[in-house]
Amino acid sequence: MSLTRRIIDFFALKRGMVALLGMVILVGMGERIAERFLPIYLMALGGGAMIIGLLSGLQNLLGALYSFPGGYLADRIGTKRALLVFNLMAMIGFVIVFLVPSIYAVLCGAFFFLAWSAISLPATMGLVARILPSNKRTMGVSMHSLVRRIPMSVGPLLGGLFIGIWGEVKGVRLAFAAALLMAIVAAILQQIMIEDDRRGRASTGELTAEKNPITLFRLMSADMRNLLVSDILIRFCEQIPYAFAVVWAMRTVSAPVTAFEFGVLTTVEMATAVLCYIPVAYYADKTQKKPFIVVTFVFFAIFPLILLVSQSFWWLALAFFVRGLKEFGEPTRKALIMDLAPKAREAAMFGLYYLIRDTIVSVAAFGGSLLWLVSPTANFLTAFAFGVIGTVWFAVSGKDLSNGSTAPAGG
Repeated sequence: MSLTRRIIDFFALKRGMVALLGMVILVGMGERIAERFLPIYLMALGGGAMIIGLLSGLQNLLGALYSFPGGYLADRIGTKRALLVFNLMAMIGFVIVFLVPSIYAVLCGAFFFLAWSAISLPATMGLVARILPSNKRTMGVSMHSLVRRIPMSVGPLLGGLFIGIWGEVKGVRLAFAAALLMAIVAAILQQIMIEDDRRGRASTGELTAEKNPITLFRLMSADMRNLLVSDILIRFCEQIPYAFAVVWAMRTVSAPVTAFEFGVLTTVEMATAVLCYIPVAYYADKTQKKPFIVVTFVFFAIFPLILLVSQSFWWLALAFFVRGLKEFGEPTRKALIMDLAPKAREAAMFGLYYLIRDTIVSVAAFGGSLLWLVSPTANFLTAFAFGVIGTVWFAVSGKDLSNGSTAPAGG
């Protein structure tokens, strides 16, 4: 076997995966140039903590509501066609925010541009599950997660430059214009390179999209339900302070950072995550997934505690380094969901999982606003408490499949 073939096999770089990764970079770059600074943009337009919390809660709620339809649509019409629909939705949102500088335009556009990540994730995970064997799924998901971190890292830097040059209002609007252009290029790329899987799946009898979430929930195994409960608790830990991390760093601490410096902090987070992905994926595919997920949940839990004591750039850099480590086993968790999902219904089951999780977790973002009004300390300590509970829950009740096992057919 040639060196090139070995590299392709090691990193699970099949043609469909390469096309998927290219799309993720382009659309993700467009998203992250502007989306991370929306709390600052809303404040510049006259919004307060409750509006920021509303946007954060809306992001989680829409992520939940879009996840199951996204998985169903991918199973029903195929990944290629579904991804085109999802990209068009994101483009509509970018146009709305670019054209209309108002809080209401952001909230309206959010129904479209926040859809892409949530609605496309079940489709992309379903694609990974279909084109890769079970002993390569963690690597495939890790490559997806790694590539996603490139725009997450570079995008905020560019967004910070946009704000530095054109200001908090015009800079963010122009960032959304750039996002629109990247989404158009991504749509063209995915339609050229990704194969239409619908015909092949129909011929093998695998085109069995389930549109009833209650019926699908009955197929969810007990092991997946335990993972879901712990994941919900951990996401409460993440989402309670999520929207306010940028406000804390740029407005609240004793030595506030600039928009560009906050972009640097985000780069620290993403670079840390990227360094974890490949070695963790390699060992997780060969051993058990549970230990890696437990370690991930520990980092989720301690981030708000470290953020609370961070009052300068370098302390914030340490906090965001820890935040990057929370991605340690995130691809492993997603791969475990796919392992536990019924065959040929991976996308829909993945979507149902996120529908349940994010519907419940959306409450955390709204609650985070109320806690922030009490005090940042109340916000961060409450988040830490949820993180501890979620970590202990999975450590005690979480299960794993042995390497090479196939997913159960039902609950």
